Amino acid sequence: MAPSIKQQLIAALSNANGQFLSGQALAEMIGCSRTAIWKHIEELRKSGFELEAVRKKGYRIIELPDQMTENEILFGLTTECFGRHIYHFDKIDSTQVKAHQLAEKGAPEGTVVIAEEQTSGRGRMSRPWHSLKKKGVWMSFIVRPKLHLQQAPQFTLITAIAVVKAIEETTGLEPEIKWPNDILLNGKKITGILTELQGEADHIHYLIIGIGMNVNHAKADFPEEVKEIATSLAIEKGEQVARAVLVQNVLKNFEKYYQLYVEKGFAPLKLLWESYAVSIGKTIVAKTLTSEITGKAVGITEEGVLKIEGEDGQIHHIYSADIEIKS
Repeated sequence: MAPSIKQQLIAALSNANGQFLSGQALAEMIGCSRTAIWKHIEELRKSGFELEAVRKKGYRIIELPDQMTENEILFGLTTECFGRHIYHFDKIDSTQVKAHQLAEKGAPEGTVVIAEEQTSGRGRMSRPWHSLKKKGVWMSFIVRPKLHLQQAPQFTLITAIAVVKAIEETTGLEPEIKWPNDILLNGKKITGILTELQGEADHIHYLIIGIGMNVNHAKADFPEEVKEIATSLAIEKGEQVARAVLVQNVLKNFEKYYQLYVEKGFAPLKLLWESYAVSIGKTIVAKTLTSEITGKAVGITEEGVLKIEGEDGQIHHIYSADIEIKS
């Protein structure tokens, strides 16, 4: 799908780095009339972009709207694939459900579904996820890797690395990863990752990766049952965080590490993941559906399976569990 005039206009103004671009220059770059440029400039203004127009100089963007619309995310986006097709909703039941529907209809890899608010957001094991309006990042994206089914769990770990890197770049904070799908700051949860797939025994049709991030929540925004275990980037940093920039950095880093994975395999990413892991080297309790295992977390396998060394020296492989860190 070719980018629209509006998308090309945003890209051109973004790449100008604050310099003016004339209507004629924009028309030639995009391949349309100056009238069409003027029309789309007005549409950007109506959607919240602050644009400066100076006679004989042209246009430049001064300020972005405080939203996560397609236009705002595209402005400054550096990816080749991820985020180039965006479905933005003011309110939706679940970005994950919508992404599945789009994937079934053939939506390309890198398609993003993002919402200002979710009414039925969910995490791992179908637990509810509170998705307050304009407070966080609630998004899902489509990945179509040419891989076997058993490699799918690695994508949760790749996504976790991308999220940690994005938070570092956007805020300067230092988050940690808690296996299998949580990102923590100062021991409290800020992000959950949900990876779901459609496939057959020998290959994956597509993956839907959902990310829920607490960004600009105040302490009072959290329900009582999670106030002691959840936090937000704004609480930890002491100021509001630009959500669109955070989204751009997540997509940029995911694309980077996905390409690395395709070229080099999981080995370099395994080392990177372990360097951010909060539980490695600590005594933990892994609560599975059928048992409870206590031991020292010693790392993950090439498939992303957690390894726990019991008191008897035996190595247990944990495929799915709730983790409690003891010491």
